[in-house]
Amino acid sequence: MGTPEFAVPSLLVLLESGVQVVGVVTQPDRPVGRKRVLTPTPVKAAAEQYGIPVLQPERLRRTESVEALKALQPDLIVTAAYGQILSKAVLDIPKLGCINIHASLLPQYRGGAPIHYAVMNGNAVTGVTIMYMAEGLDTGDMISRVEVPIEDTDTTGSMFDKLSQAGAQLLKETLPELIAGRVQAVAQNDSEAVYSPNISREQELIDWNQPALTIWNKVRGLNPRPGAYTLWNGDVLKIWACAKPEPNDASSKQARQAAGTVVAVSEAGVQIETGDGLLNLTELQPAGKKAMDAGQFARGGQLTAGTVLG
Repeated sequence: MGTPEFAVPSLLVLLESGVQVVGVVTQPDRPVGRKRVLTPTPVKAAAEQYGIPVLQPERLRRTESVEALKALQPDLIVTAAYGQILSKAVLDIPKLGCINIHASLLPQYRGGAPIHYAVMNGNAVTGVTIMYMAEGLDTGDMISRVEVPIEDTDTTGSMFDKLSQAGAQLLKETLPELIAGRVQAVAQNDSEAVYSPNISREQELIDWNQPALTIWNKVRGLNPRPGAYTLWNGDVLKIWACAKPEPNDASSKQARQAAGTVVAVSEAGVQIETGDGLLNLTELQPAGKKAMDAGQFARGGQLTAGTVLG
C-alpha cells in the first residue's frame, strides 16, 4: 500500500526479494496540472509495469474495499505513504500483520508530514522507522530504524529522496527477519511523541519577525511543496531558497529596520530584515511567473530597497 514516489523503491524491493506481491493498493487517479489531466499515482504506474493487480478504493474502510483485500489473501501488508488510515478490519487480515515504513525516528513526527517538520525545525538527523501498524496514528511497536543526516543543502525534496531509498534498504534488511519470526518489536514511549500534521496554508506564510535561521529552515522545509511565501503589493511572492544566515553576521550589527524591509536587491540576492538580522533570498517566484534566481529577479527592477514584504 503506497501512493507517491516515496513508496516506489519499497515496492521494487519487495519484487526483488522473491516474495509474491499479490496486489497493490493506492489512492485513486487524480487530476494533475493546469489542464487537470487524470493521472495515476507513481505506485500504480510502477505496479502496472510488473502486471500486479491494483486496487484504488476511495475509502479503504468501506466493506467492499475490505472484502477485496481479503480476497487477495495476503500474509503481510506493507504500507509506505499510502494516505489512508487502516481500520481494524484491515489490520486483522494478514497473519504476519501490517507494517509501515514511516519517514521519521518514531515516536518523533507521527503523522502525515514528518519530513517537512524535521527540516523546518532544523533537525540535524531524521530517519526511517519500520513499525507494526496499530489503530492509533503511527503508534505501533517499532521493528527497525535507520538514521539519515539532514545537511545544510537539503530541502524536504532531497530528504524525501534520501529517506525513500533508506526506507527501501531498511525493508530489504528487515523483511527476512520478520518472515522468520525473529524480530523483537519495541513499544513507543507515548510521552515522547511529537506530531506532524499536514502543512496548513497559514504555516506557509513567512513571519519576518522570526529569526533568520528559523525562516531559512522554513523555506527549505517547504521546498518543493507547498512553498513558503510572503506578500508583495498584495500578491503572493514565493520564496524557494535563501542563503544560510551566519550566526554572527556583521550585517546584523548595522542599524536595524523593521522586519520584512528589503535592504538591498542585487545579483547576489534580495537582502531582507528579519527578527534578528539580514537574510539573503536567492530564488523567488512572483505571482504568475516562473521561479527565478536572484540575478534574474534583480534585473526585473520592480522590487527596490525600502519595500516592506508580508
